Amino acid sequence: MATETDNCATSDPHYDRLKEVKEFDESKMGVKGLSDSGITCIPRFFIHPLETLPQNNSTTTTNTSSIPVLDLANLHSPAHRPEIIQQIKDAAATWGFFQVINHGIPSSVLDDTLRSIKAFHDQPHEIKANHYRRQEHHGVMYTSNNDLYRSNAAAWHDSLQVYMAPEEKKMEDDIPEICRKEVVAWDFHASKVAEALFELLSEGLGLEAGKFKELGFMKARLFLGHCYPYCPQPDLTVGIKSHTDAGLTVLLQNQVGGLQVKHGSEWVDVKPLPGALTVNIGDFIQIISNGEYQSVEHRVLANSSKEPRISVLNFNNLGGWKESDEFGPFPELLSAEKPALYRGFTVPEFHQSFYSKGLDGKSIVARVTIH
Repeated sequence: MATETDNCATSDPHYDRLKEVKEFDESKMGVKGLSDSGITCIPRFFIHPLETLPQNNSTTTTNTSSIPVLDLANLHSPAHRPEIIQQIKDAAATWGFFQVINHGIPSSVLDDTLRSIKAFHDQPHEIKANHYRRQEHHGVMYTSNNDLYRSNAAAWHDSLQVYMAPEEKKMEDDIPEICRKEVVAWDFHASKVAEALFELLSEGLGLEAGKFKELGFMKARLFLGHCYPYCPQPDLTVGIKSHTDAGLTVLLQNQVGGLQVKHGSEWVDVKPLPGALTVNIGDFIQIISNGEYQSVEHRVLANSSKEPRISVLNFNNLGGWKESDEFGPFPELLSAEKPALYRGFTVPEFHQSFYSKGLDGKSIVARVTIH
Protein backbone atom coordinates (compact mmCIF):
# COMPACT_ATOMS: atom_id res chain seq x y z
CA MET A 1 0.00 0.00 0.00
CA ALA A 2 1.34 3.43 -0.91
CA THR A 3 1.94 5.81 1.99
CA GLU A 4 2.06 9.58 2.23
CA THR A 5 5.85 9.37 2.38
CA ASP A 6 5.93 7.39 -0.85
CA ASN A 7 4.24 10.32 -2.61
CA CYS A 8 6.94 12.78 -1.54
CA ALA A 9 9.77 13.06 -4.05
CA THR A 10 13.14 12.62 -2.28
CA SER A 11 15.41 11.19 -4.98
CA ASP A 12 15.56 13.85 -7.73
CA PRO A 13 19.11 13.53 -9.18
CA HIS A 14 19.02 17.23 -10.12
CA TYR A 15 18.03 18.42 -6.66
CA ASP A 16 19.74 21.69 -5.72
CA ARG A 17 19.76 21.80 -1.91
CA LEU A 18 21.33 25.24 -1.57
CA LYS A 19 18.80 26.71 -4.00
CA GLU A 20 15.88 25.30 -2.01
CA VAL A 21 17.37 26.46 1.29
CA LYS A 22 17.86 29.99 -0.08
CA GLU A 23 14.32 30.12 -1.44
CA PHE A 24 12.96 29.07 1.95
CA ASP A 25 15.16 31.56 3.80
CA GLU A 26 14.33 34.44 1.47
CA SER A 27 10.59 33.72 1.72
CA LYS A 28 10.88 34.59 5.45
CA MET A 29 7.85 32.40 6.13
CA GLY A 30 9.55 29.93 8.48
CA VAL A 31 8.30 26.43 9.18
CA LYS A 32 5.15 27.94 10.70
CA GLY A 33 4.35 29.32 7.26
CA LEU A 34 5.00 25.94 5.66
CA SER A 35 2.80 24.21 8.22
CA ASP A 36 -0.01 26.75 7.86
CA SER A 37 0.07 26.33 4.07
CA GLY A 38 -1.19 22.77 4.48
CA ILE A 39 1.78 20.94 3.00
CA THR A 40 1.77 17.16 3.41
CA CYS A 41 5.44 16.63 2.46
CA ILE A 42 8.24 18.53 4.18
CA PRO A 43 10.97 20.07 1.97
CA ARG A 44 13.84 17.71 1.33
CA PHE A 45 16.44 19.76 3.25
CA PHE A 46 14.50 19.08 6.47
CA ILE A 47 14.83 15.31 6.06
CA HIS A 48 17.50 13.77 8.31
CA PRO A 49 19.50 10.59 7.59
CA LEU A 50 17.71 7.57 9.02
CA GLU A 51 20.55 6.71 11.38
CA THR A 52 20.37 10.14 13.07
CA LEU A 53 16.60 10.22 13.63
CA PRO A 54 15.42 9.81 17.25
CA GLN A 55 13.65 6.50 16.64
CA ASN A 56 16.80 4.98 15.11
CA ASN A 57 19.77 6.29 17.10
CA SER A 58 18.90 5.60 20.73
CA THR A 59 18.99 2.41 22.71
CA THR A 60 15.67 3.21 24.32
CA THR A 61 13.38 6.03 25.25
CA THR A 62 12.07 5.48 28.71
CA ASN A 63 8.99 6.78 30.46
CA THR A 64 9.91 5.21 33.80
CA SER A 65 12.69 7.70 34.61
CA SER A 66 12.16 11.40 35.09
CA ILE A 67 14.42 14.35 35.78
CA PRO A 68 14.58 15.62 39.38
CA VAL A 69 12.07 18.19 40.62
CA LEU A 70 13.42 20.69 43.18
CA ASP A 71 11.23 22.80 45.47
CA LEU A 72 12.67 26.28 46.08
CA ALA A 73 9.94 27.38 48.52
CA ASN A 74 12.38 27.46 51.46
CA LEU A 75 15.35 28.74 49.51
CA HIS A 76 16.19 31.47 52.03
CA SER A 77 15.53 29.43 55.14
CA PRO A 78 18.81 28.66 56.98
CA ALA A 79 17.27 25.39 58.16
CA HIS A 80 16.34 24.20 54.66
CA ARG A 81 19.00 25.75 52.40
CA PRO A 82 21.69 23.06 52.98
CA GLU A 83 19.24 20.39 51.84
CA ILE A 84 18.35 22.38 48.70
CA ILE A 85 22.06 22.88 47.94
CA GLN A 86 22.62 19.13 48.19
CA GLN A 87 19.62 18.42 45.96
CA ILE A 88 20.76 20.80 43.22
CA LYS A 89 24.32 19.46 43.49
CA ASP A 90 23.10 15.89 43.04
CA ALA A 91 20.79 16.84 40.15
CA ALA A 92 23.50 18.81 38.34
CA ALA A 93 26.02 16.00 38.84
CA THR A 94 23.87 13.05 37.80
CA TRP A 95 21.34 14.50 35.35
CA GLY A 96 22.49 17.99 34.31
CA PHE A 97 18.77 18.75 34.06
CA PHE A 98 16.10 19.43 36.68
CA GLN A 99 12.78 21.16 37.11
CA VAL A 100 12.11 23.79 39.79
CA ILE A 101 8.82 24.65 41.47
CA ASN A 102 7.94 27.48 43.86
CA HIS A 103 10.58 29.54 42.07
CA GLY A 104 8.92 32.89 42.75
CA ILE A 105 7.81 33.85 39.23
CA PRO A 106 4.08 34.69 39.29
CA SER A 107 1.91 32.34 37.26
CA SER A 108 0.51 35.38 35.44
CA VAL A 109 4.02 36.17 34.11
CA LEU A 110 4.49 32.58 32.93
CA ASP A 111 1.11 32.52 31.20
CA ASP A 112 1.54 35.94 29.62
CA THR A 113 5.01 35.04 28.35
CA LEU A 114 3.85 31.86 26.61
CA ARG A 115 0.73 33.59 25.26
CA SER A 116 2.70 36.52 23.82
CA ILE A 117 5.30 34.32 22.10
CA LYS A 118 2.55 32.19 20.57
CA ALA A 119 0.85 35.41 19.45
CA PHE A 120 4.09 36.58 17.81
CA HIS A 121 4.48 33.33 15.86
CA ASP A 122 0.77 33.29 14.95
CA GLN A 123 1.07 36.61 13.10
CA PRO A 124 0.96 36.60 9.27
CA HIS A 125 4.46 35.98 8.00
CA GLU A 126 4.39 39.34 6.20
CA ILE A 127 4.38 41.01 9.62
CA LYS A 128 6.98 38.71 11.19
CA ALA A 129 9.17 39.19 8.11
CA ASN A 130 10.00 42.71 9.34
CA HIS A 131 12.11 41.04 12.02
CA TYR A 132 13.52 38.20 9.91
CA ARG A 133 17.32 38.31 9.63
CA ARG A 134 20.52 36.40 10.34
CA GLN A 135 22.73 38.38 12.74
CA GLU A 136 23.89 36.10 15.50
CA HIS A 137 25.40 37.53 18.70
CA HIS A 138 23.42 40.78 18.97
CA GLY A 139 20.11 42.49 18.52
CA VAL A 140 16.63 41.15 17.79
CA MET A 141 16.17 38.41 15.24
CA TYR A 142 13.29 36.26 14.03
CA THR A 143 14.46 33.32 11.96
CA SER A 144 14.13 29.62 11.26
CA ASN A 145 17.19 27.55 12.18
CA ASN A 146 20.16 29.67 13.28
CA ASP A 147 22.43 27.10 11.63
CA LEU A 148 20.38 26.77 8.42
CA TYR A 149 23.41 27.23 6.15
CA ARG A 150 25.84 25.34 8.39
CA SER A 151 23.88 22.17 9.12
CA ASN A 152 23.41 19.07 7.00
CA ALA A 153 19.66 19.02 7.64
CA ALA A 154 17.29 21.66 9.00
CA ALA A 155 15.02 21.27 12.04
CA TRP A 156 11.30 22.00 12.34
CA HIS A 157 11.19 25.17 14.47
CA ASP A 158 11.17 28.96 14.25
CA SER A 159 12.68 31.34 16.82
CA LEU A 160 12.48 34.88 18.11
CA GLN A 161 15.87 35.80 19.55
CA VAL A 162 16.72 38.85 21.67
CA TYR A 163 20.09 39.65 23.22
CA MET A 164 18.96 41.10 26.54
CA ALA A 165 22.36 41.79 28.08
CA PRO A 166 24.64 43.59 27.80
CA GLU A 167 22.35 45.36 25.27
CA GLU A 168 19.12 45.44 27.32
CA LYS A 169 18.31 49.16 27.14
CA LYS A 170 19.30 49.47 23.50
CA MET A 171 17.28 46.45 22.43
CA GLU A 172 14.03 46.95 24.30
CA ASP A 173 12.45 49.23 21.68
CA ASP A 174 13.35 46.75 18.92
CA ILE A 175 11.45 43.85 20.50
CA PRO A 176 8.20 43.24 18.58
CA GLU A 177 5.43 45.18 20.26
CA ILE A 178 3.14 42.16 20.46
CA CYS A 179 5.45 40.56 23.05
CA ARG A 180 7.74 43.40 24.19
CA LYS A 181 6.35 43.89 27.69
CA GLU A 182 6.21 40.15 28.31
CA VAL A 183 9.77 39.47 27.09
CA VAL A 184 11.17 42.19 29.37
CA ALA A 185 9.16 40.88 32.36
CA TRP A 186 10.24 37.28 31.72
CA ASP A 187 13.90 38.33 31.47
CA PHE A 188 13.65 40.20 34.77
CA HIS A 189 12.10 37.30 36.67
CA ALA A 190 14.05 34.47 35.00
CA SER A 191 17.33 36.28 35.67
CA LYS A 192 16.53 36.40 39.39
CA VAL A 193 15.88 32.64 39.35
CA ALA A 194 19.14 32.07 37.46
CA GLU A 195 21.11 34.16 39.94
CA ALA A 196 19.66 32.16 42.85
CA LEU A 197 20.53 28.89 41.08
CA PHE A 198 24.09 30.06 40.38
CA GLU A 199 24.50 30.75 44.11
CA LEU A 200 23.24 27.27 45.00
CA LEU A 201 25.52 25.66 42.40
CA SER A 202 28.50 27.63 43.72
CA GLU A 203 27.79 26.65 47.31
CA GLY A 204 27.39 23.05 46.15
CA LEU A 205 31.03 23.20 45.04
CA GLY A 206 32.07 24.52 48.44
CA LEU A 207 32.67 28.03 47.06
CA GLU A 208 31.31 31.45 47.93
CA ALA A 209 27.73 32.00 46.72
CA GLY A 210 28.71 34.80 44.33
CA LYS A 211 31.52 32.94 42.56
CA PHE A 212 29.71 32.43 39.22
CA LYS A 213 28.46 36.01 39.15
CA GLU A 214 31.96 37.34 39.90
CA LEU A 215 33.32 35.35 36.97
CA GLY A 216 30.95 37.18 34.63
CA PHE A 217 27.85 35.03 34.40
CA MET A 218 24.64 37.11 34.27
CA LYS A 219 26.46 39.68 32.10
CA ALA A 220 25.39 38.01 28.84
CA ARG A 221 21.75 36.96 28.55
CA LEU A 222 19.91 35.69 25.53
CA PHE A 223 16.14 35.33 25.19
CA LEU A 224 14.72 32.74 22.82
CA GLY A 225 11.06 32.11 22.00
CA HIS A 226 10.72 28.90 19.98
CA CYS A 227 7.69 27.72 18.05
CA TYR A 228 7.44 24.08 16.96
CA PRO A 229 4.38 23.97 14.69
CA TYR A 230 2.63 20.84 13.48
CA CYS A 231 4.88 18.76 11.22
CA PRO A 232 3.20 16.54 8.61
CA GLN A 233 6.13 14.08 8.58
CA PRO A 234 7.53 14.08 12.15
CA ASP A 235 9.31 10.74 11.65
CA LEU A 236 11.58 12.26 8.98
CA THR A 237 12.92 15.28 10.86
CA VAL A 238 13.45 16.75 14.34
CA GLY A 239 12.31 19.81 16.26
CA ILE A 240 15.87 20.58 17.40
CA LYS A 241 18.89 18.34 16.97
CA SER A 242 20.74 16.78 19.87
CA HIS A 243 23.04 19.39 21.42
CA THR A 244 24.30 20.92 24.64
CA ASP A 245 24.06 24.52 25.85
CA ALA A 246 26.82 26.90 26.90
CA GLY A 247 25.97 28.33 30.33
CA LEU A 248 22.87 27.99 32.52
CA THR A 249 19.51 27.69 30.77
CA VAL A 250 16.12 28.43 32.32
CA LEU A 251 13.25 27.06 30.21
CA LEU A 252 9.50 27.66 30.27
CA GLN A 253 7.39 25.38 28.06
CA ASN A 254 3.71 24.91 27.31
CA GLN A 255 1.99 21.56 27.74
CA VAL A 256 2.96 20.15 24.32
CA GLY A 257 5.80 17.74 24.99
CA GLY A 258 8.80 16.79 22.88
CA LEU A 259 11.87 17.69 24.93
CA GLN A 260 14.14 14.71 25.64
CA VAL A 261 17.29 14.49 27.78
CA LYS A 262 20.08 11.95 27.36
CA HIS A 263 20.69 10.09 30.63
CA GLY A 264 23.35 7.42 30.25
CA SER A 265 22.33 5.52 27.12
CA GLU A 266 18.65 6.41 27.40
CA TRP A 267 16.62 9.33 26.10
CA VAL A 268 14.18 10.49 28.77
CA ASP A 269 11.02 12.50 28.10
CA VAL A 270 10.79 15.76 30.04
CA LYS A 271 7.10 15.91 30.79
CA PRO A 272 5.80 19.48 31.10
CA LEU A 273 4.95 20.22 34.73
CA PRO A 274 2.44 23.11 35.07
CA GLY A 275 4.08 26.15 36.63
CA ALA A 276 7.55 24.59 36.70
CA LEU A 277 10.74 25.78 35.05
CA THR A 278 13.24 23.39 33.48
CA VAL A 279 16.92 24.15 34.13
CA ASN A 280 20.01 22.67 32.53
CA ILE A 281 23.76 22.88 32.96
CA GLY A 282 25.88 23.94 29.98
CA ASP A 283 29.37 23.02 28.79
CA PHE A 284 31.06 26.05 30.36
CA ILE A 285 29.77 25.06 33.81
CA GLN A 286 30.89 21.45 33.36
CA ILE A 287 34.39 22.65 32.53
CA ILE A 288 34.83 25.25 35.28
CA SER A 289 33.37 22.85 37.87
CA ASN A 290 36.04 20.35 36.72
CA GLY A 291 33.36 17.83 35.83
CA GLU A 292 31.48 18.04 39.14
CA TYR A 293 28.43 19.23 37.18
CA GLN A 294 27.38 17.65 33.91
CA SER A 295 26.26 19.23 30.66
CA VAL A 296 24.09 16.69 28.87
CA GLU A 297 22.73 16.38 25.36
CA HIS A 298 19.09 17.15 24.76
CA ARG A 299 16.80 17.37 21.75
CA VAL A 300 13.23 18.15 20.76
CA LEU A 301 11.13 15.81 18.64
CA ALA A 302 9.26 17.16 15.63
CA ASN A 303 5.74 18.08 16.69
CA SER A 304 2.98 15.69 15.57
CA SER A 305 0.31 17.65 17.47
CA LYS A 306 -1.91 20.23 15.80
CA GLU A 307 -1.23 22.43 18.83
CA PRO A 308 2.18 24.15 18.50
CA ARG A 309 4.85 23.55 21.10
CA ILE A 310 5.99 26.90 22.56
CA SER A 311 9.13 27.21 24.64
CA VAL A 312 10.79 30.29 26.12
CA LEU A 313 14.42 30.24 27.23
CA ASN A 314 16.70 32.44 29.29
CA PHE A 315 20.35 31.67 28.47
CA ASN A 316 22.85 32.95 31.04
CA ASN A 317 26.34 33.01 29.59
CA LEU A 318 29.69 34.54 30.40
CA GLY A 319 30.05 38.27 29.68
CA GLY A 320 32.54 41.05 30.30
CA TRP A 321 35.53 39.02 29.14
CA LYS A 322 38.57 40.07 27.12
CA GLU A 323 39.72 38.08 24.12
CA SER A 324 42.93 37.18 25.93
CA ASP A 325 41.16 35.96 29.08
CA GLU A 326 41.63 32.25 29.65
CA PHE A 327 39.17 30.09 31.55
CA GLY A 328 39.37 26.62 33.00
CA PRO A 329 38.39 24.74 36.16
CA PHE A 330 38.12 26.84 39.31
CA PRO A 331 41.59 26.60 41.00
CA GLU A 332 39.89 26.06 44.37
CA LEU A 333 38.57 22.72 43.11
CA LEU A 334 41.96 21.33 42.06
CA SER A 335 44.40 19.28 44.10
CA ALA A 336 46.90 16.46 43.66
CA GLU A 337 44.01 14.04 44.18
CA LYS A 338 41.73 15.99 41.85
CA PRO A 339 43.79 17.36 38.94
CA ALA A 340 42.29 19.47 36.17
CA LEU A 341 40.23 17.44 33.69
CA TYR A 342 40.15 20.30 31.19
CA ARG A 343 42.73 22.73 29.84
CA GLY A 344 42.27 26.48 29.74
CA PHE A 345 40.50 28.12 26.80
CA THR A 346 39.45 31.58 25.64
CA VAL A 347 35.86 32.65 25.09
CA PRO A 348 36.46 33.23 21.34
CA GLU A 349 37.62 29.61 21.14
CA PHE A 350 34.50 28.58 23.01
CA HIS A 351 32.26 30.55 20.64
CA GLN A 352 34.09 29.14 17.64
CA SER A 353 33.13 25.64 18.70
CA PHE A 354 29.47 26.64 19.02
CA TYR A 355 28.96 28.82 15.94
CA SER A 356 31.34 27.56 13.27
CA LYS A 357 29.14 24.61 12.31
CA GLY A 358 25.70 23.15 12.77
CA LEU A 359 24.18 22.47 16.17
CA ASP A 360 25.60 19.27 17.58
CA GLY A 361 26.88 17.58 20.74
CA LYS A 362 29.50 18.56 23.31
CA SER A 363 32.29 19.62 20.96
CA ILE A 364 33.96 22.14 23.30
CA VAL A 365 34.14 19.67 26.20
CA ALA A 366 35.84 17.09 23.98
CA ARG A 367 38.11 19.79 22.60
CA VAL A 368 39.49 20.92 25.97
CA THR A 369 39.51 17.58 27.79
CA ILE A 370 42.99 16.61 29.00
CA HIS A 371 43.77 13.05 27.83
